[in-house]
Formats: sequence, C-alpha cells, structure tokens
Amino acid sequence: MGKRKIIPLIFVFALMGIIAAQSAAVPAQEVDKTLSPYFFVNTDEPGIDRLPLKSTSVDVDISGVIADVKVTQVYKNEGRRPIEAVYLFPASTRAAVYGMKMTIGERTIVAKISERDEARRKYEAAKNAGRSASLLEQQRPNVFQMNVANILPSDIIKVELRYTELLIPVDRIYEFVYPTVVGPRYSDKRAGERNALEQWVENPYLREGEAPAESFNIDLSLNAGLPIDDIVCNSHKVDIGYNDLNSASIKLSATEKHASNRDFILKYRLAGREIESGILLYEGENENFFLAMLQPPERVKSSLIPPREYIFIVDVSGSMHGFPLDISKKLLKDLIGSLRSEDRFNLLLFAGGSSVMSEKSLPATKDNILKAIDIIERQRGGGGTNLLPALKKGLAMPGIEGSSRSIIIATDGYVTVEEEAFDLIRNSLGDANLFAFGIGSSVNRHLIEGMARVGMGQPFVIARPEEAAEKAEKFRNMIKTPVLTNIKVDFGKFKVFDVEPPGIPDLLADRPVIIFGKYRGKPKGIINFKGVTGEGLFNRNIALAGIKPIKAGVALRYLWVRHRIALLSDYNLLRPNDERIKEVTSLGLTYNLLTAYTSFLAIDSHKRLKNGKATIVKQPLPLPRGVSDYAVGRMSFSNQMFSAQHAIPSASKCLVRKKSAERKEGKEDLPVESELVSDSEDMNDIRIKTVAVTGKLAKQAALKVLKKGILKINLCYNKFSKKRSGAYKETIVVLSVDSSGRVINVRTESKDLGNSKLEGCIINNLKGLLFTPAKGVSRIKLTVIFSV
Repeated sequence: MGKRKIIPLIFVFALMGIIAAQSAAVPAQEVDKTLSPYFFVNTDEPGIDRLPLKSTSVDVDISGVIADVKVTQVYKNEGRRPIEAVYLFPASTRAAVYGMKMTIGERTIVAKISERDEARRKYEAAKNAGRSASLLEQQRPNVFQMNVANILPSDIIKVELRYTELLIPVDRIYEFVYPTVVGPRYSDKRAGERNALEQWVENPYLREGEAPAESFNIDLSLNAGLPIDDIVCNSHKVDIGYNDLNSASIKLSATEKHASNRDFILKYRLAGREIESGILLYEGENENFFLAMLQPPERVKSSLIPPREYIFIVDVSGSMHGFPLDISKKLLKDLIGSLRSEDRFNLLLFAGGSSVMSEKSLPATKDNILKAIDIIERQRGGGGTNLLPALKKGLAMPGIEGSSRSIIIATDGYVTVEEEAFDLIRNSLGDANLFAFGIGSSVNRHLIEGMARVGMGQPFVIARPEEAAEKAEKFRNMIKTPVLTNIKVDFGKFKVFDVEPPGIPDLLADRPVIIFGKYRGKPKGIINFKGVTGEGLFNRNIALAGIKPIKAGVALRYLWVRHRIALLSDYNLLRPNDERIKEVTSLGLTYNLLTAYTSFLAIDSHKRLKNGKATIVKQPLPLPRGVSDYAVGRMSFSNQMFSAQHAIPSASKCLVRKKSAERKEGKEDLPVESELVSDSEDMNDIRIKTVAVTGKLAKQAALKVLKKGILKINLCYNKFSKKRSGAYKETIVVLSVDSSGRVINVRTESKDLGNSKLEGCIINNLKGLLFTPAKGVSRIKLTVIFSV
C-alpha cells in the first residue's frame, strides 16, 4: 500500500501572510475572518478542564492483508463544571469505520448509524436535555470529529471505535499507518458564513515542541499467513517479539507515551520465491464475501518478464508549459531510453486534439527511441485539454498477443474528464494496465488519485523539481517488471457477483492482484487462475473445499462497501450527482459505515445534567513533529477582498488569533482578533496591490483564485530570492485566461525581479491556476509589490 500521509505540506501555510487589502478607515469585521486554527491558551479560569482527552490506546490485529483496528479514547473531566469535548483526529483514507460504543461507569451504549444531519439534530437535542452523548462525523475522507456531550465533573467516559483497512504492498513491502494528528488546515470560507462542514478547521493547537497532554499507546498483532522476512518501525521506538515464522507482536516502547505528534508507521516484508495465491472467505447473516490475491515472488528473474508494450499519453496543453512539461520530457526520455530491444512503445500527445507517433506500437530500436525523444523535445505546451479521445485512441491500438500493455498518462490533472473516461479505465483493466502520473506545482490530486483508484493502481505525483528523480525511479521500477499478464479467472461452481475490479490488471513485481466481491451459497469447486509469463503459460488452482470462512473475514464486508463508496465519490468529483449521494448514504446505513453523509451516534438514556449548560472545550492538538508555530500563527489573516482602491498592509504585520482573557460564564470560548503585531522578515514578500480584469471573467471570481495563487508564488520567493533589504518595488504581471478558465499565457512587463529562476517559478505557478470558465479570452493585469 502506498504511503498515506494524513499531514499535508504544512509548510505552505507557514508562508501565508496578508493577501486581502483593507482600508485604514474601516477595520476588519469578525465576519470577514477566514476559518483557521489558533494557539491553545490554558487560562486560569476556574472549574473548566480544557484538556479532557486523557488517553488514546490502539489495538491492531493484522490477519493476512486485513488490519482490524480498535481505538479507545478516554475522556475525564477534572474540572468543576460540565463540559462538551470536541476532538479532531485523522485516519487512513482506506479506513472503513464500522462501529462505535460509549461507556459511562457500568453502562455501555452501542452507537447507531444515522444520516448525518439527523444524527447531529439528535445529538444536540440530547445535549440540551442533559444527557451524555457521543457523535462521530467524517469531515474529510481522512479527518474525523468526535463530540462528547455533558461530561460531568469526575466523569470518565470511554469511546471505542472500530475500523478496518486493506493492506496492499508497494515495492514488496506491506505498510500499516496509524495517523495520529490532523495538521493545521486553512479554509477560504469566512467565519461569518458559518458553514457547518468547514467549522472543524477552527481548532486550537499546542505550540511547537509542546508534547501532547494525553497518553498514547499502540499494540499490534501480526499474523501474516506467510513467513515474515523483516519488520521495521522508524517512526517510533517499539518492542518486537516473534511468535513463530508467520506471526509477531509489536508494542510501543514505554518511552513513547506522549508520541502522538507523528504517524505510527510499521513496515514488513514477506518471504516467498514463487507467485503465491490465496483466498479469504466470510459468511454473514445476509451476504457472503470473498477476497482472492495473487502475490508476486520476492525476487523476479528476467526470464519471468513477458514482452512489454508501453503507450505514453502526454498532456501538452497550456497549463503544462514550463516545469510540468519539462519533467514529463525527462520522465519519458528515461522510460523510453531504458526499454529493451524486444519491447514496443508508442507516443500519443493530447491538448485540444490528439496526435500519435505511429498507428501501431514500434519496436524500441535506437532510431525509434531517438525519434520519440525528438517529438517530445519539440513540445512547448498550448491549447485546451480533453483526455477521453486520447484514451480511446490509445486503447484501440492493435495489441500484441502475450505481451503486457501499460498505458501511462502524464498530466497536471487540469483536463476535461468525462465519467466515460473513468468507465473506460475500469472496463479496460483486463486489456491494459493504467498508471496516472501527476506533474506540476498544483496538480489536481483528486483526479490523479481517482484515475489510479479506478485503474487499481498507485497514484504518482511530482510537485517540485527536486522530487522528480526519486519519483520517476520509483515509477520506472514499478512498471518495468510485469510478472503475469493476460490474467483470466474462472470461478467455476463458486457463485460470485458484484466482483471488483471488473477487469484484472497485470501482476507486477511490486504490486499484487486483488479480487474481491460477494458469493452465494456454500463455497465449492475450484478457482482457476490463468495467465502468461515470460516463461510460458501460468495455471494455478485454488480448491475451496478445504477453506473455512474466518471470523476476521468480517472486514471483507466493510472493505467491499468502502471501495464502492470511494468509486462513487471519485465519480462525484467529476460531476456531482444527487443519485450517487443517495447511494452512498444508503450504503452507509445498510452496512453500518461512517461516510460523508452518515454518522455514528450514542445517547445515554439517563438525564445527567439537570441545571446549567456544558462549556464547549475543543481538545488542543499537538503540532505534527517538524512543523513550526508559523503553520498556525500566520494562517489567521483578514479575508476582506482587495481592490484597486485599497493599499496593501505592510509585509511586517499579520493578524493572529489569541484566546480571550475575559470570558462570560457558560459560553463557548471563541478566538478573537488581536492587535496588528510585528513579525519576522520571512513573511509574505510578494503581495498584490491592484487587479484589473478585462473580458467576461468576473473580478470577484478572479480574486478568489488569486488569493490562493499568491501563497504559491511566495513559496517561490522564499526559495529563490536573496536576503531582503526592506525596500519595495512594483512590477506588472499579465495573465491570459481562456474560456475554460485555464491560464494560457503569463508575462511580466518589467525585469525588476532580477532573478530568472524566481520569475520562472512564479510564472509556472500562475499558469497552474484554474479560473471560473467564461466566454472568450480574459486578461488579468496585476500590480505586484515585492521586497528587495
């Protein structure tokens, strides 16, 4: 499984400063502040416990390729007043959360799944009626929020949640990640809008280096089913005990009691010299589920690799100009240049239309490779983008029997992608492997990850030039060693349905093949796998008669529906559809699963708070290790829209949040705006003074996009600029935007920046912006202030 880091590139936020201009005569109002995190201040206010979460303990049971996880959170009110605890925490994007229960003293309340809005209404009603309750909501696919209402003084309330996830090896290494902390996030929503789905962003954080107050522990039991070659945990100190060749116990060291400021990452490798196969079964009350897997050998002999064919589909549209296209050229030259003489390849370029190097794939001879490299080198980037015709053309090319065909799409993701393109990728898995490679400083990750998911592959993204060599090498290693191709599965008398994926990709040296779905009746007969290796035909049978359904297999039920929900969500990102939302909601309710539209709710039947109102306490989160205070302190700035009439505030000033020292009895503590305070010299050094828009593009829509763009070009400035003297200059930057909202040209009207690398970085980042579509070509003229 690929690395699933919850924490984004937090340092981006460290460079945030004031983008919005504001009139000196009109102070910023509360409604104009953006939702953003703030620093926790443990005040001297008597009676309120501001750190109610006392411990988090995690028990992990890994059986084969399935991890079943139990998380227990313990809340205790050591104050003298009732509180409502709010705790934000992360999880893997692959996690299927299927259960929750709340324990108060001797009473245990099992949570029920409900539609999100209904669960929130019932929770608020229970809270107002004086009952203790707990509510678990999904804020993002990898961010959850727990609310625990009416924790009375001296109360101890335990909340236990259960989730499961599938572990898929990458580079022959299995990886289990338990994310521990949600890094600071920024929303461009205004606080005055009070969008319930964005309020979680406004959360307190501890200072840099300050240890979490709550304790943390994790115990892990590993039953691999095959001999374990190696176990490594570089994130934390652990004690590893081997029970036998196939199993081990891993415990967190006692010295890591407060080490919840970084993800827990355990990696292990299995031993095996041949292609292995296996199956897991689960019999439920109403449905039965199965999972079959082909595992590549530990070491791949060159003789095992069948003939290979690669079709490179490359985005050469306007937004790829500069760094993205340069990296695409380098990547393709490396990949094509390393082909064997018996391999075949083709090159297909797409923008508004598409062109192909040859009507059929060519042998990887020296002359053909040089011709392909010459075609790539001559590309400059321009025009609109449409992926579907290029994808259809690539898949329609005549293939070579017995060869492994791989299609590699290189794009920044800002392309027109219809639902039909996702359907085409899913339904073509038996004919070709598909890999999505995202390149650019502002890659559309949703699209890249969506294409990878429907293609049952791993997404690759290069966001910065310095990442190119490592990511390209990893990608090259993955696709260069197909072990088994043209895979066919015959289930015989085993009555299966709702099988995923609909087609079967090749077995690669660094990627197993996993097939899962449902079955009717009793498992019987034989499952037959056929395919082609470099050494000839492959044939493997799995007899079902001796295989018993296992209790741990209940996870297969949740994994199947989690995959289905993820696919529906990917399609919804392309084009929102109410019917898909209804289907996700129905799946969540039917399978008792946490989703964006369903939540877990547990309500105590006893009325416990008879008088007064509980104080809302947001559990402060530790900053992820390696993240500075700037990730929080510099994120809270005025959101008043800038205009041509308003001057930009000084670069040495920034709005930061602090907790009010004066609070009224029984009311929620809210962050308030502090005075303008001086900050250090590495604040935003490029700011927009004026904006003029000509054409059909609305100015307010342009400003919203530019507000994000200014953050990116300040990253360029901090990377490439020299030490600042404190003086300022102005320059003019002009953007041309086509009817689809894509930036087709960027030019500067002066050379005052005096730094070609800086100017190139800024231009490439601005070219990656995506504006609201409008008729014709619009022009945006910016007056930019920068320090020298």
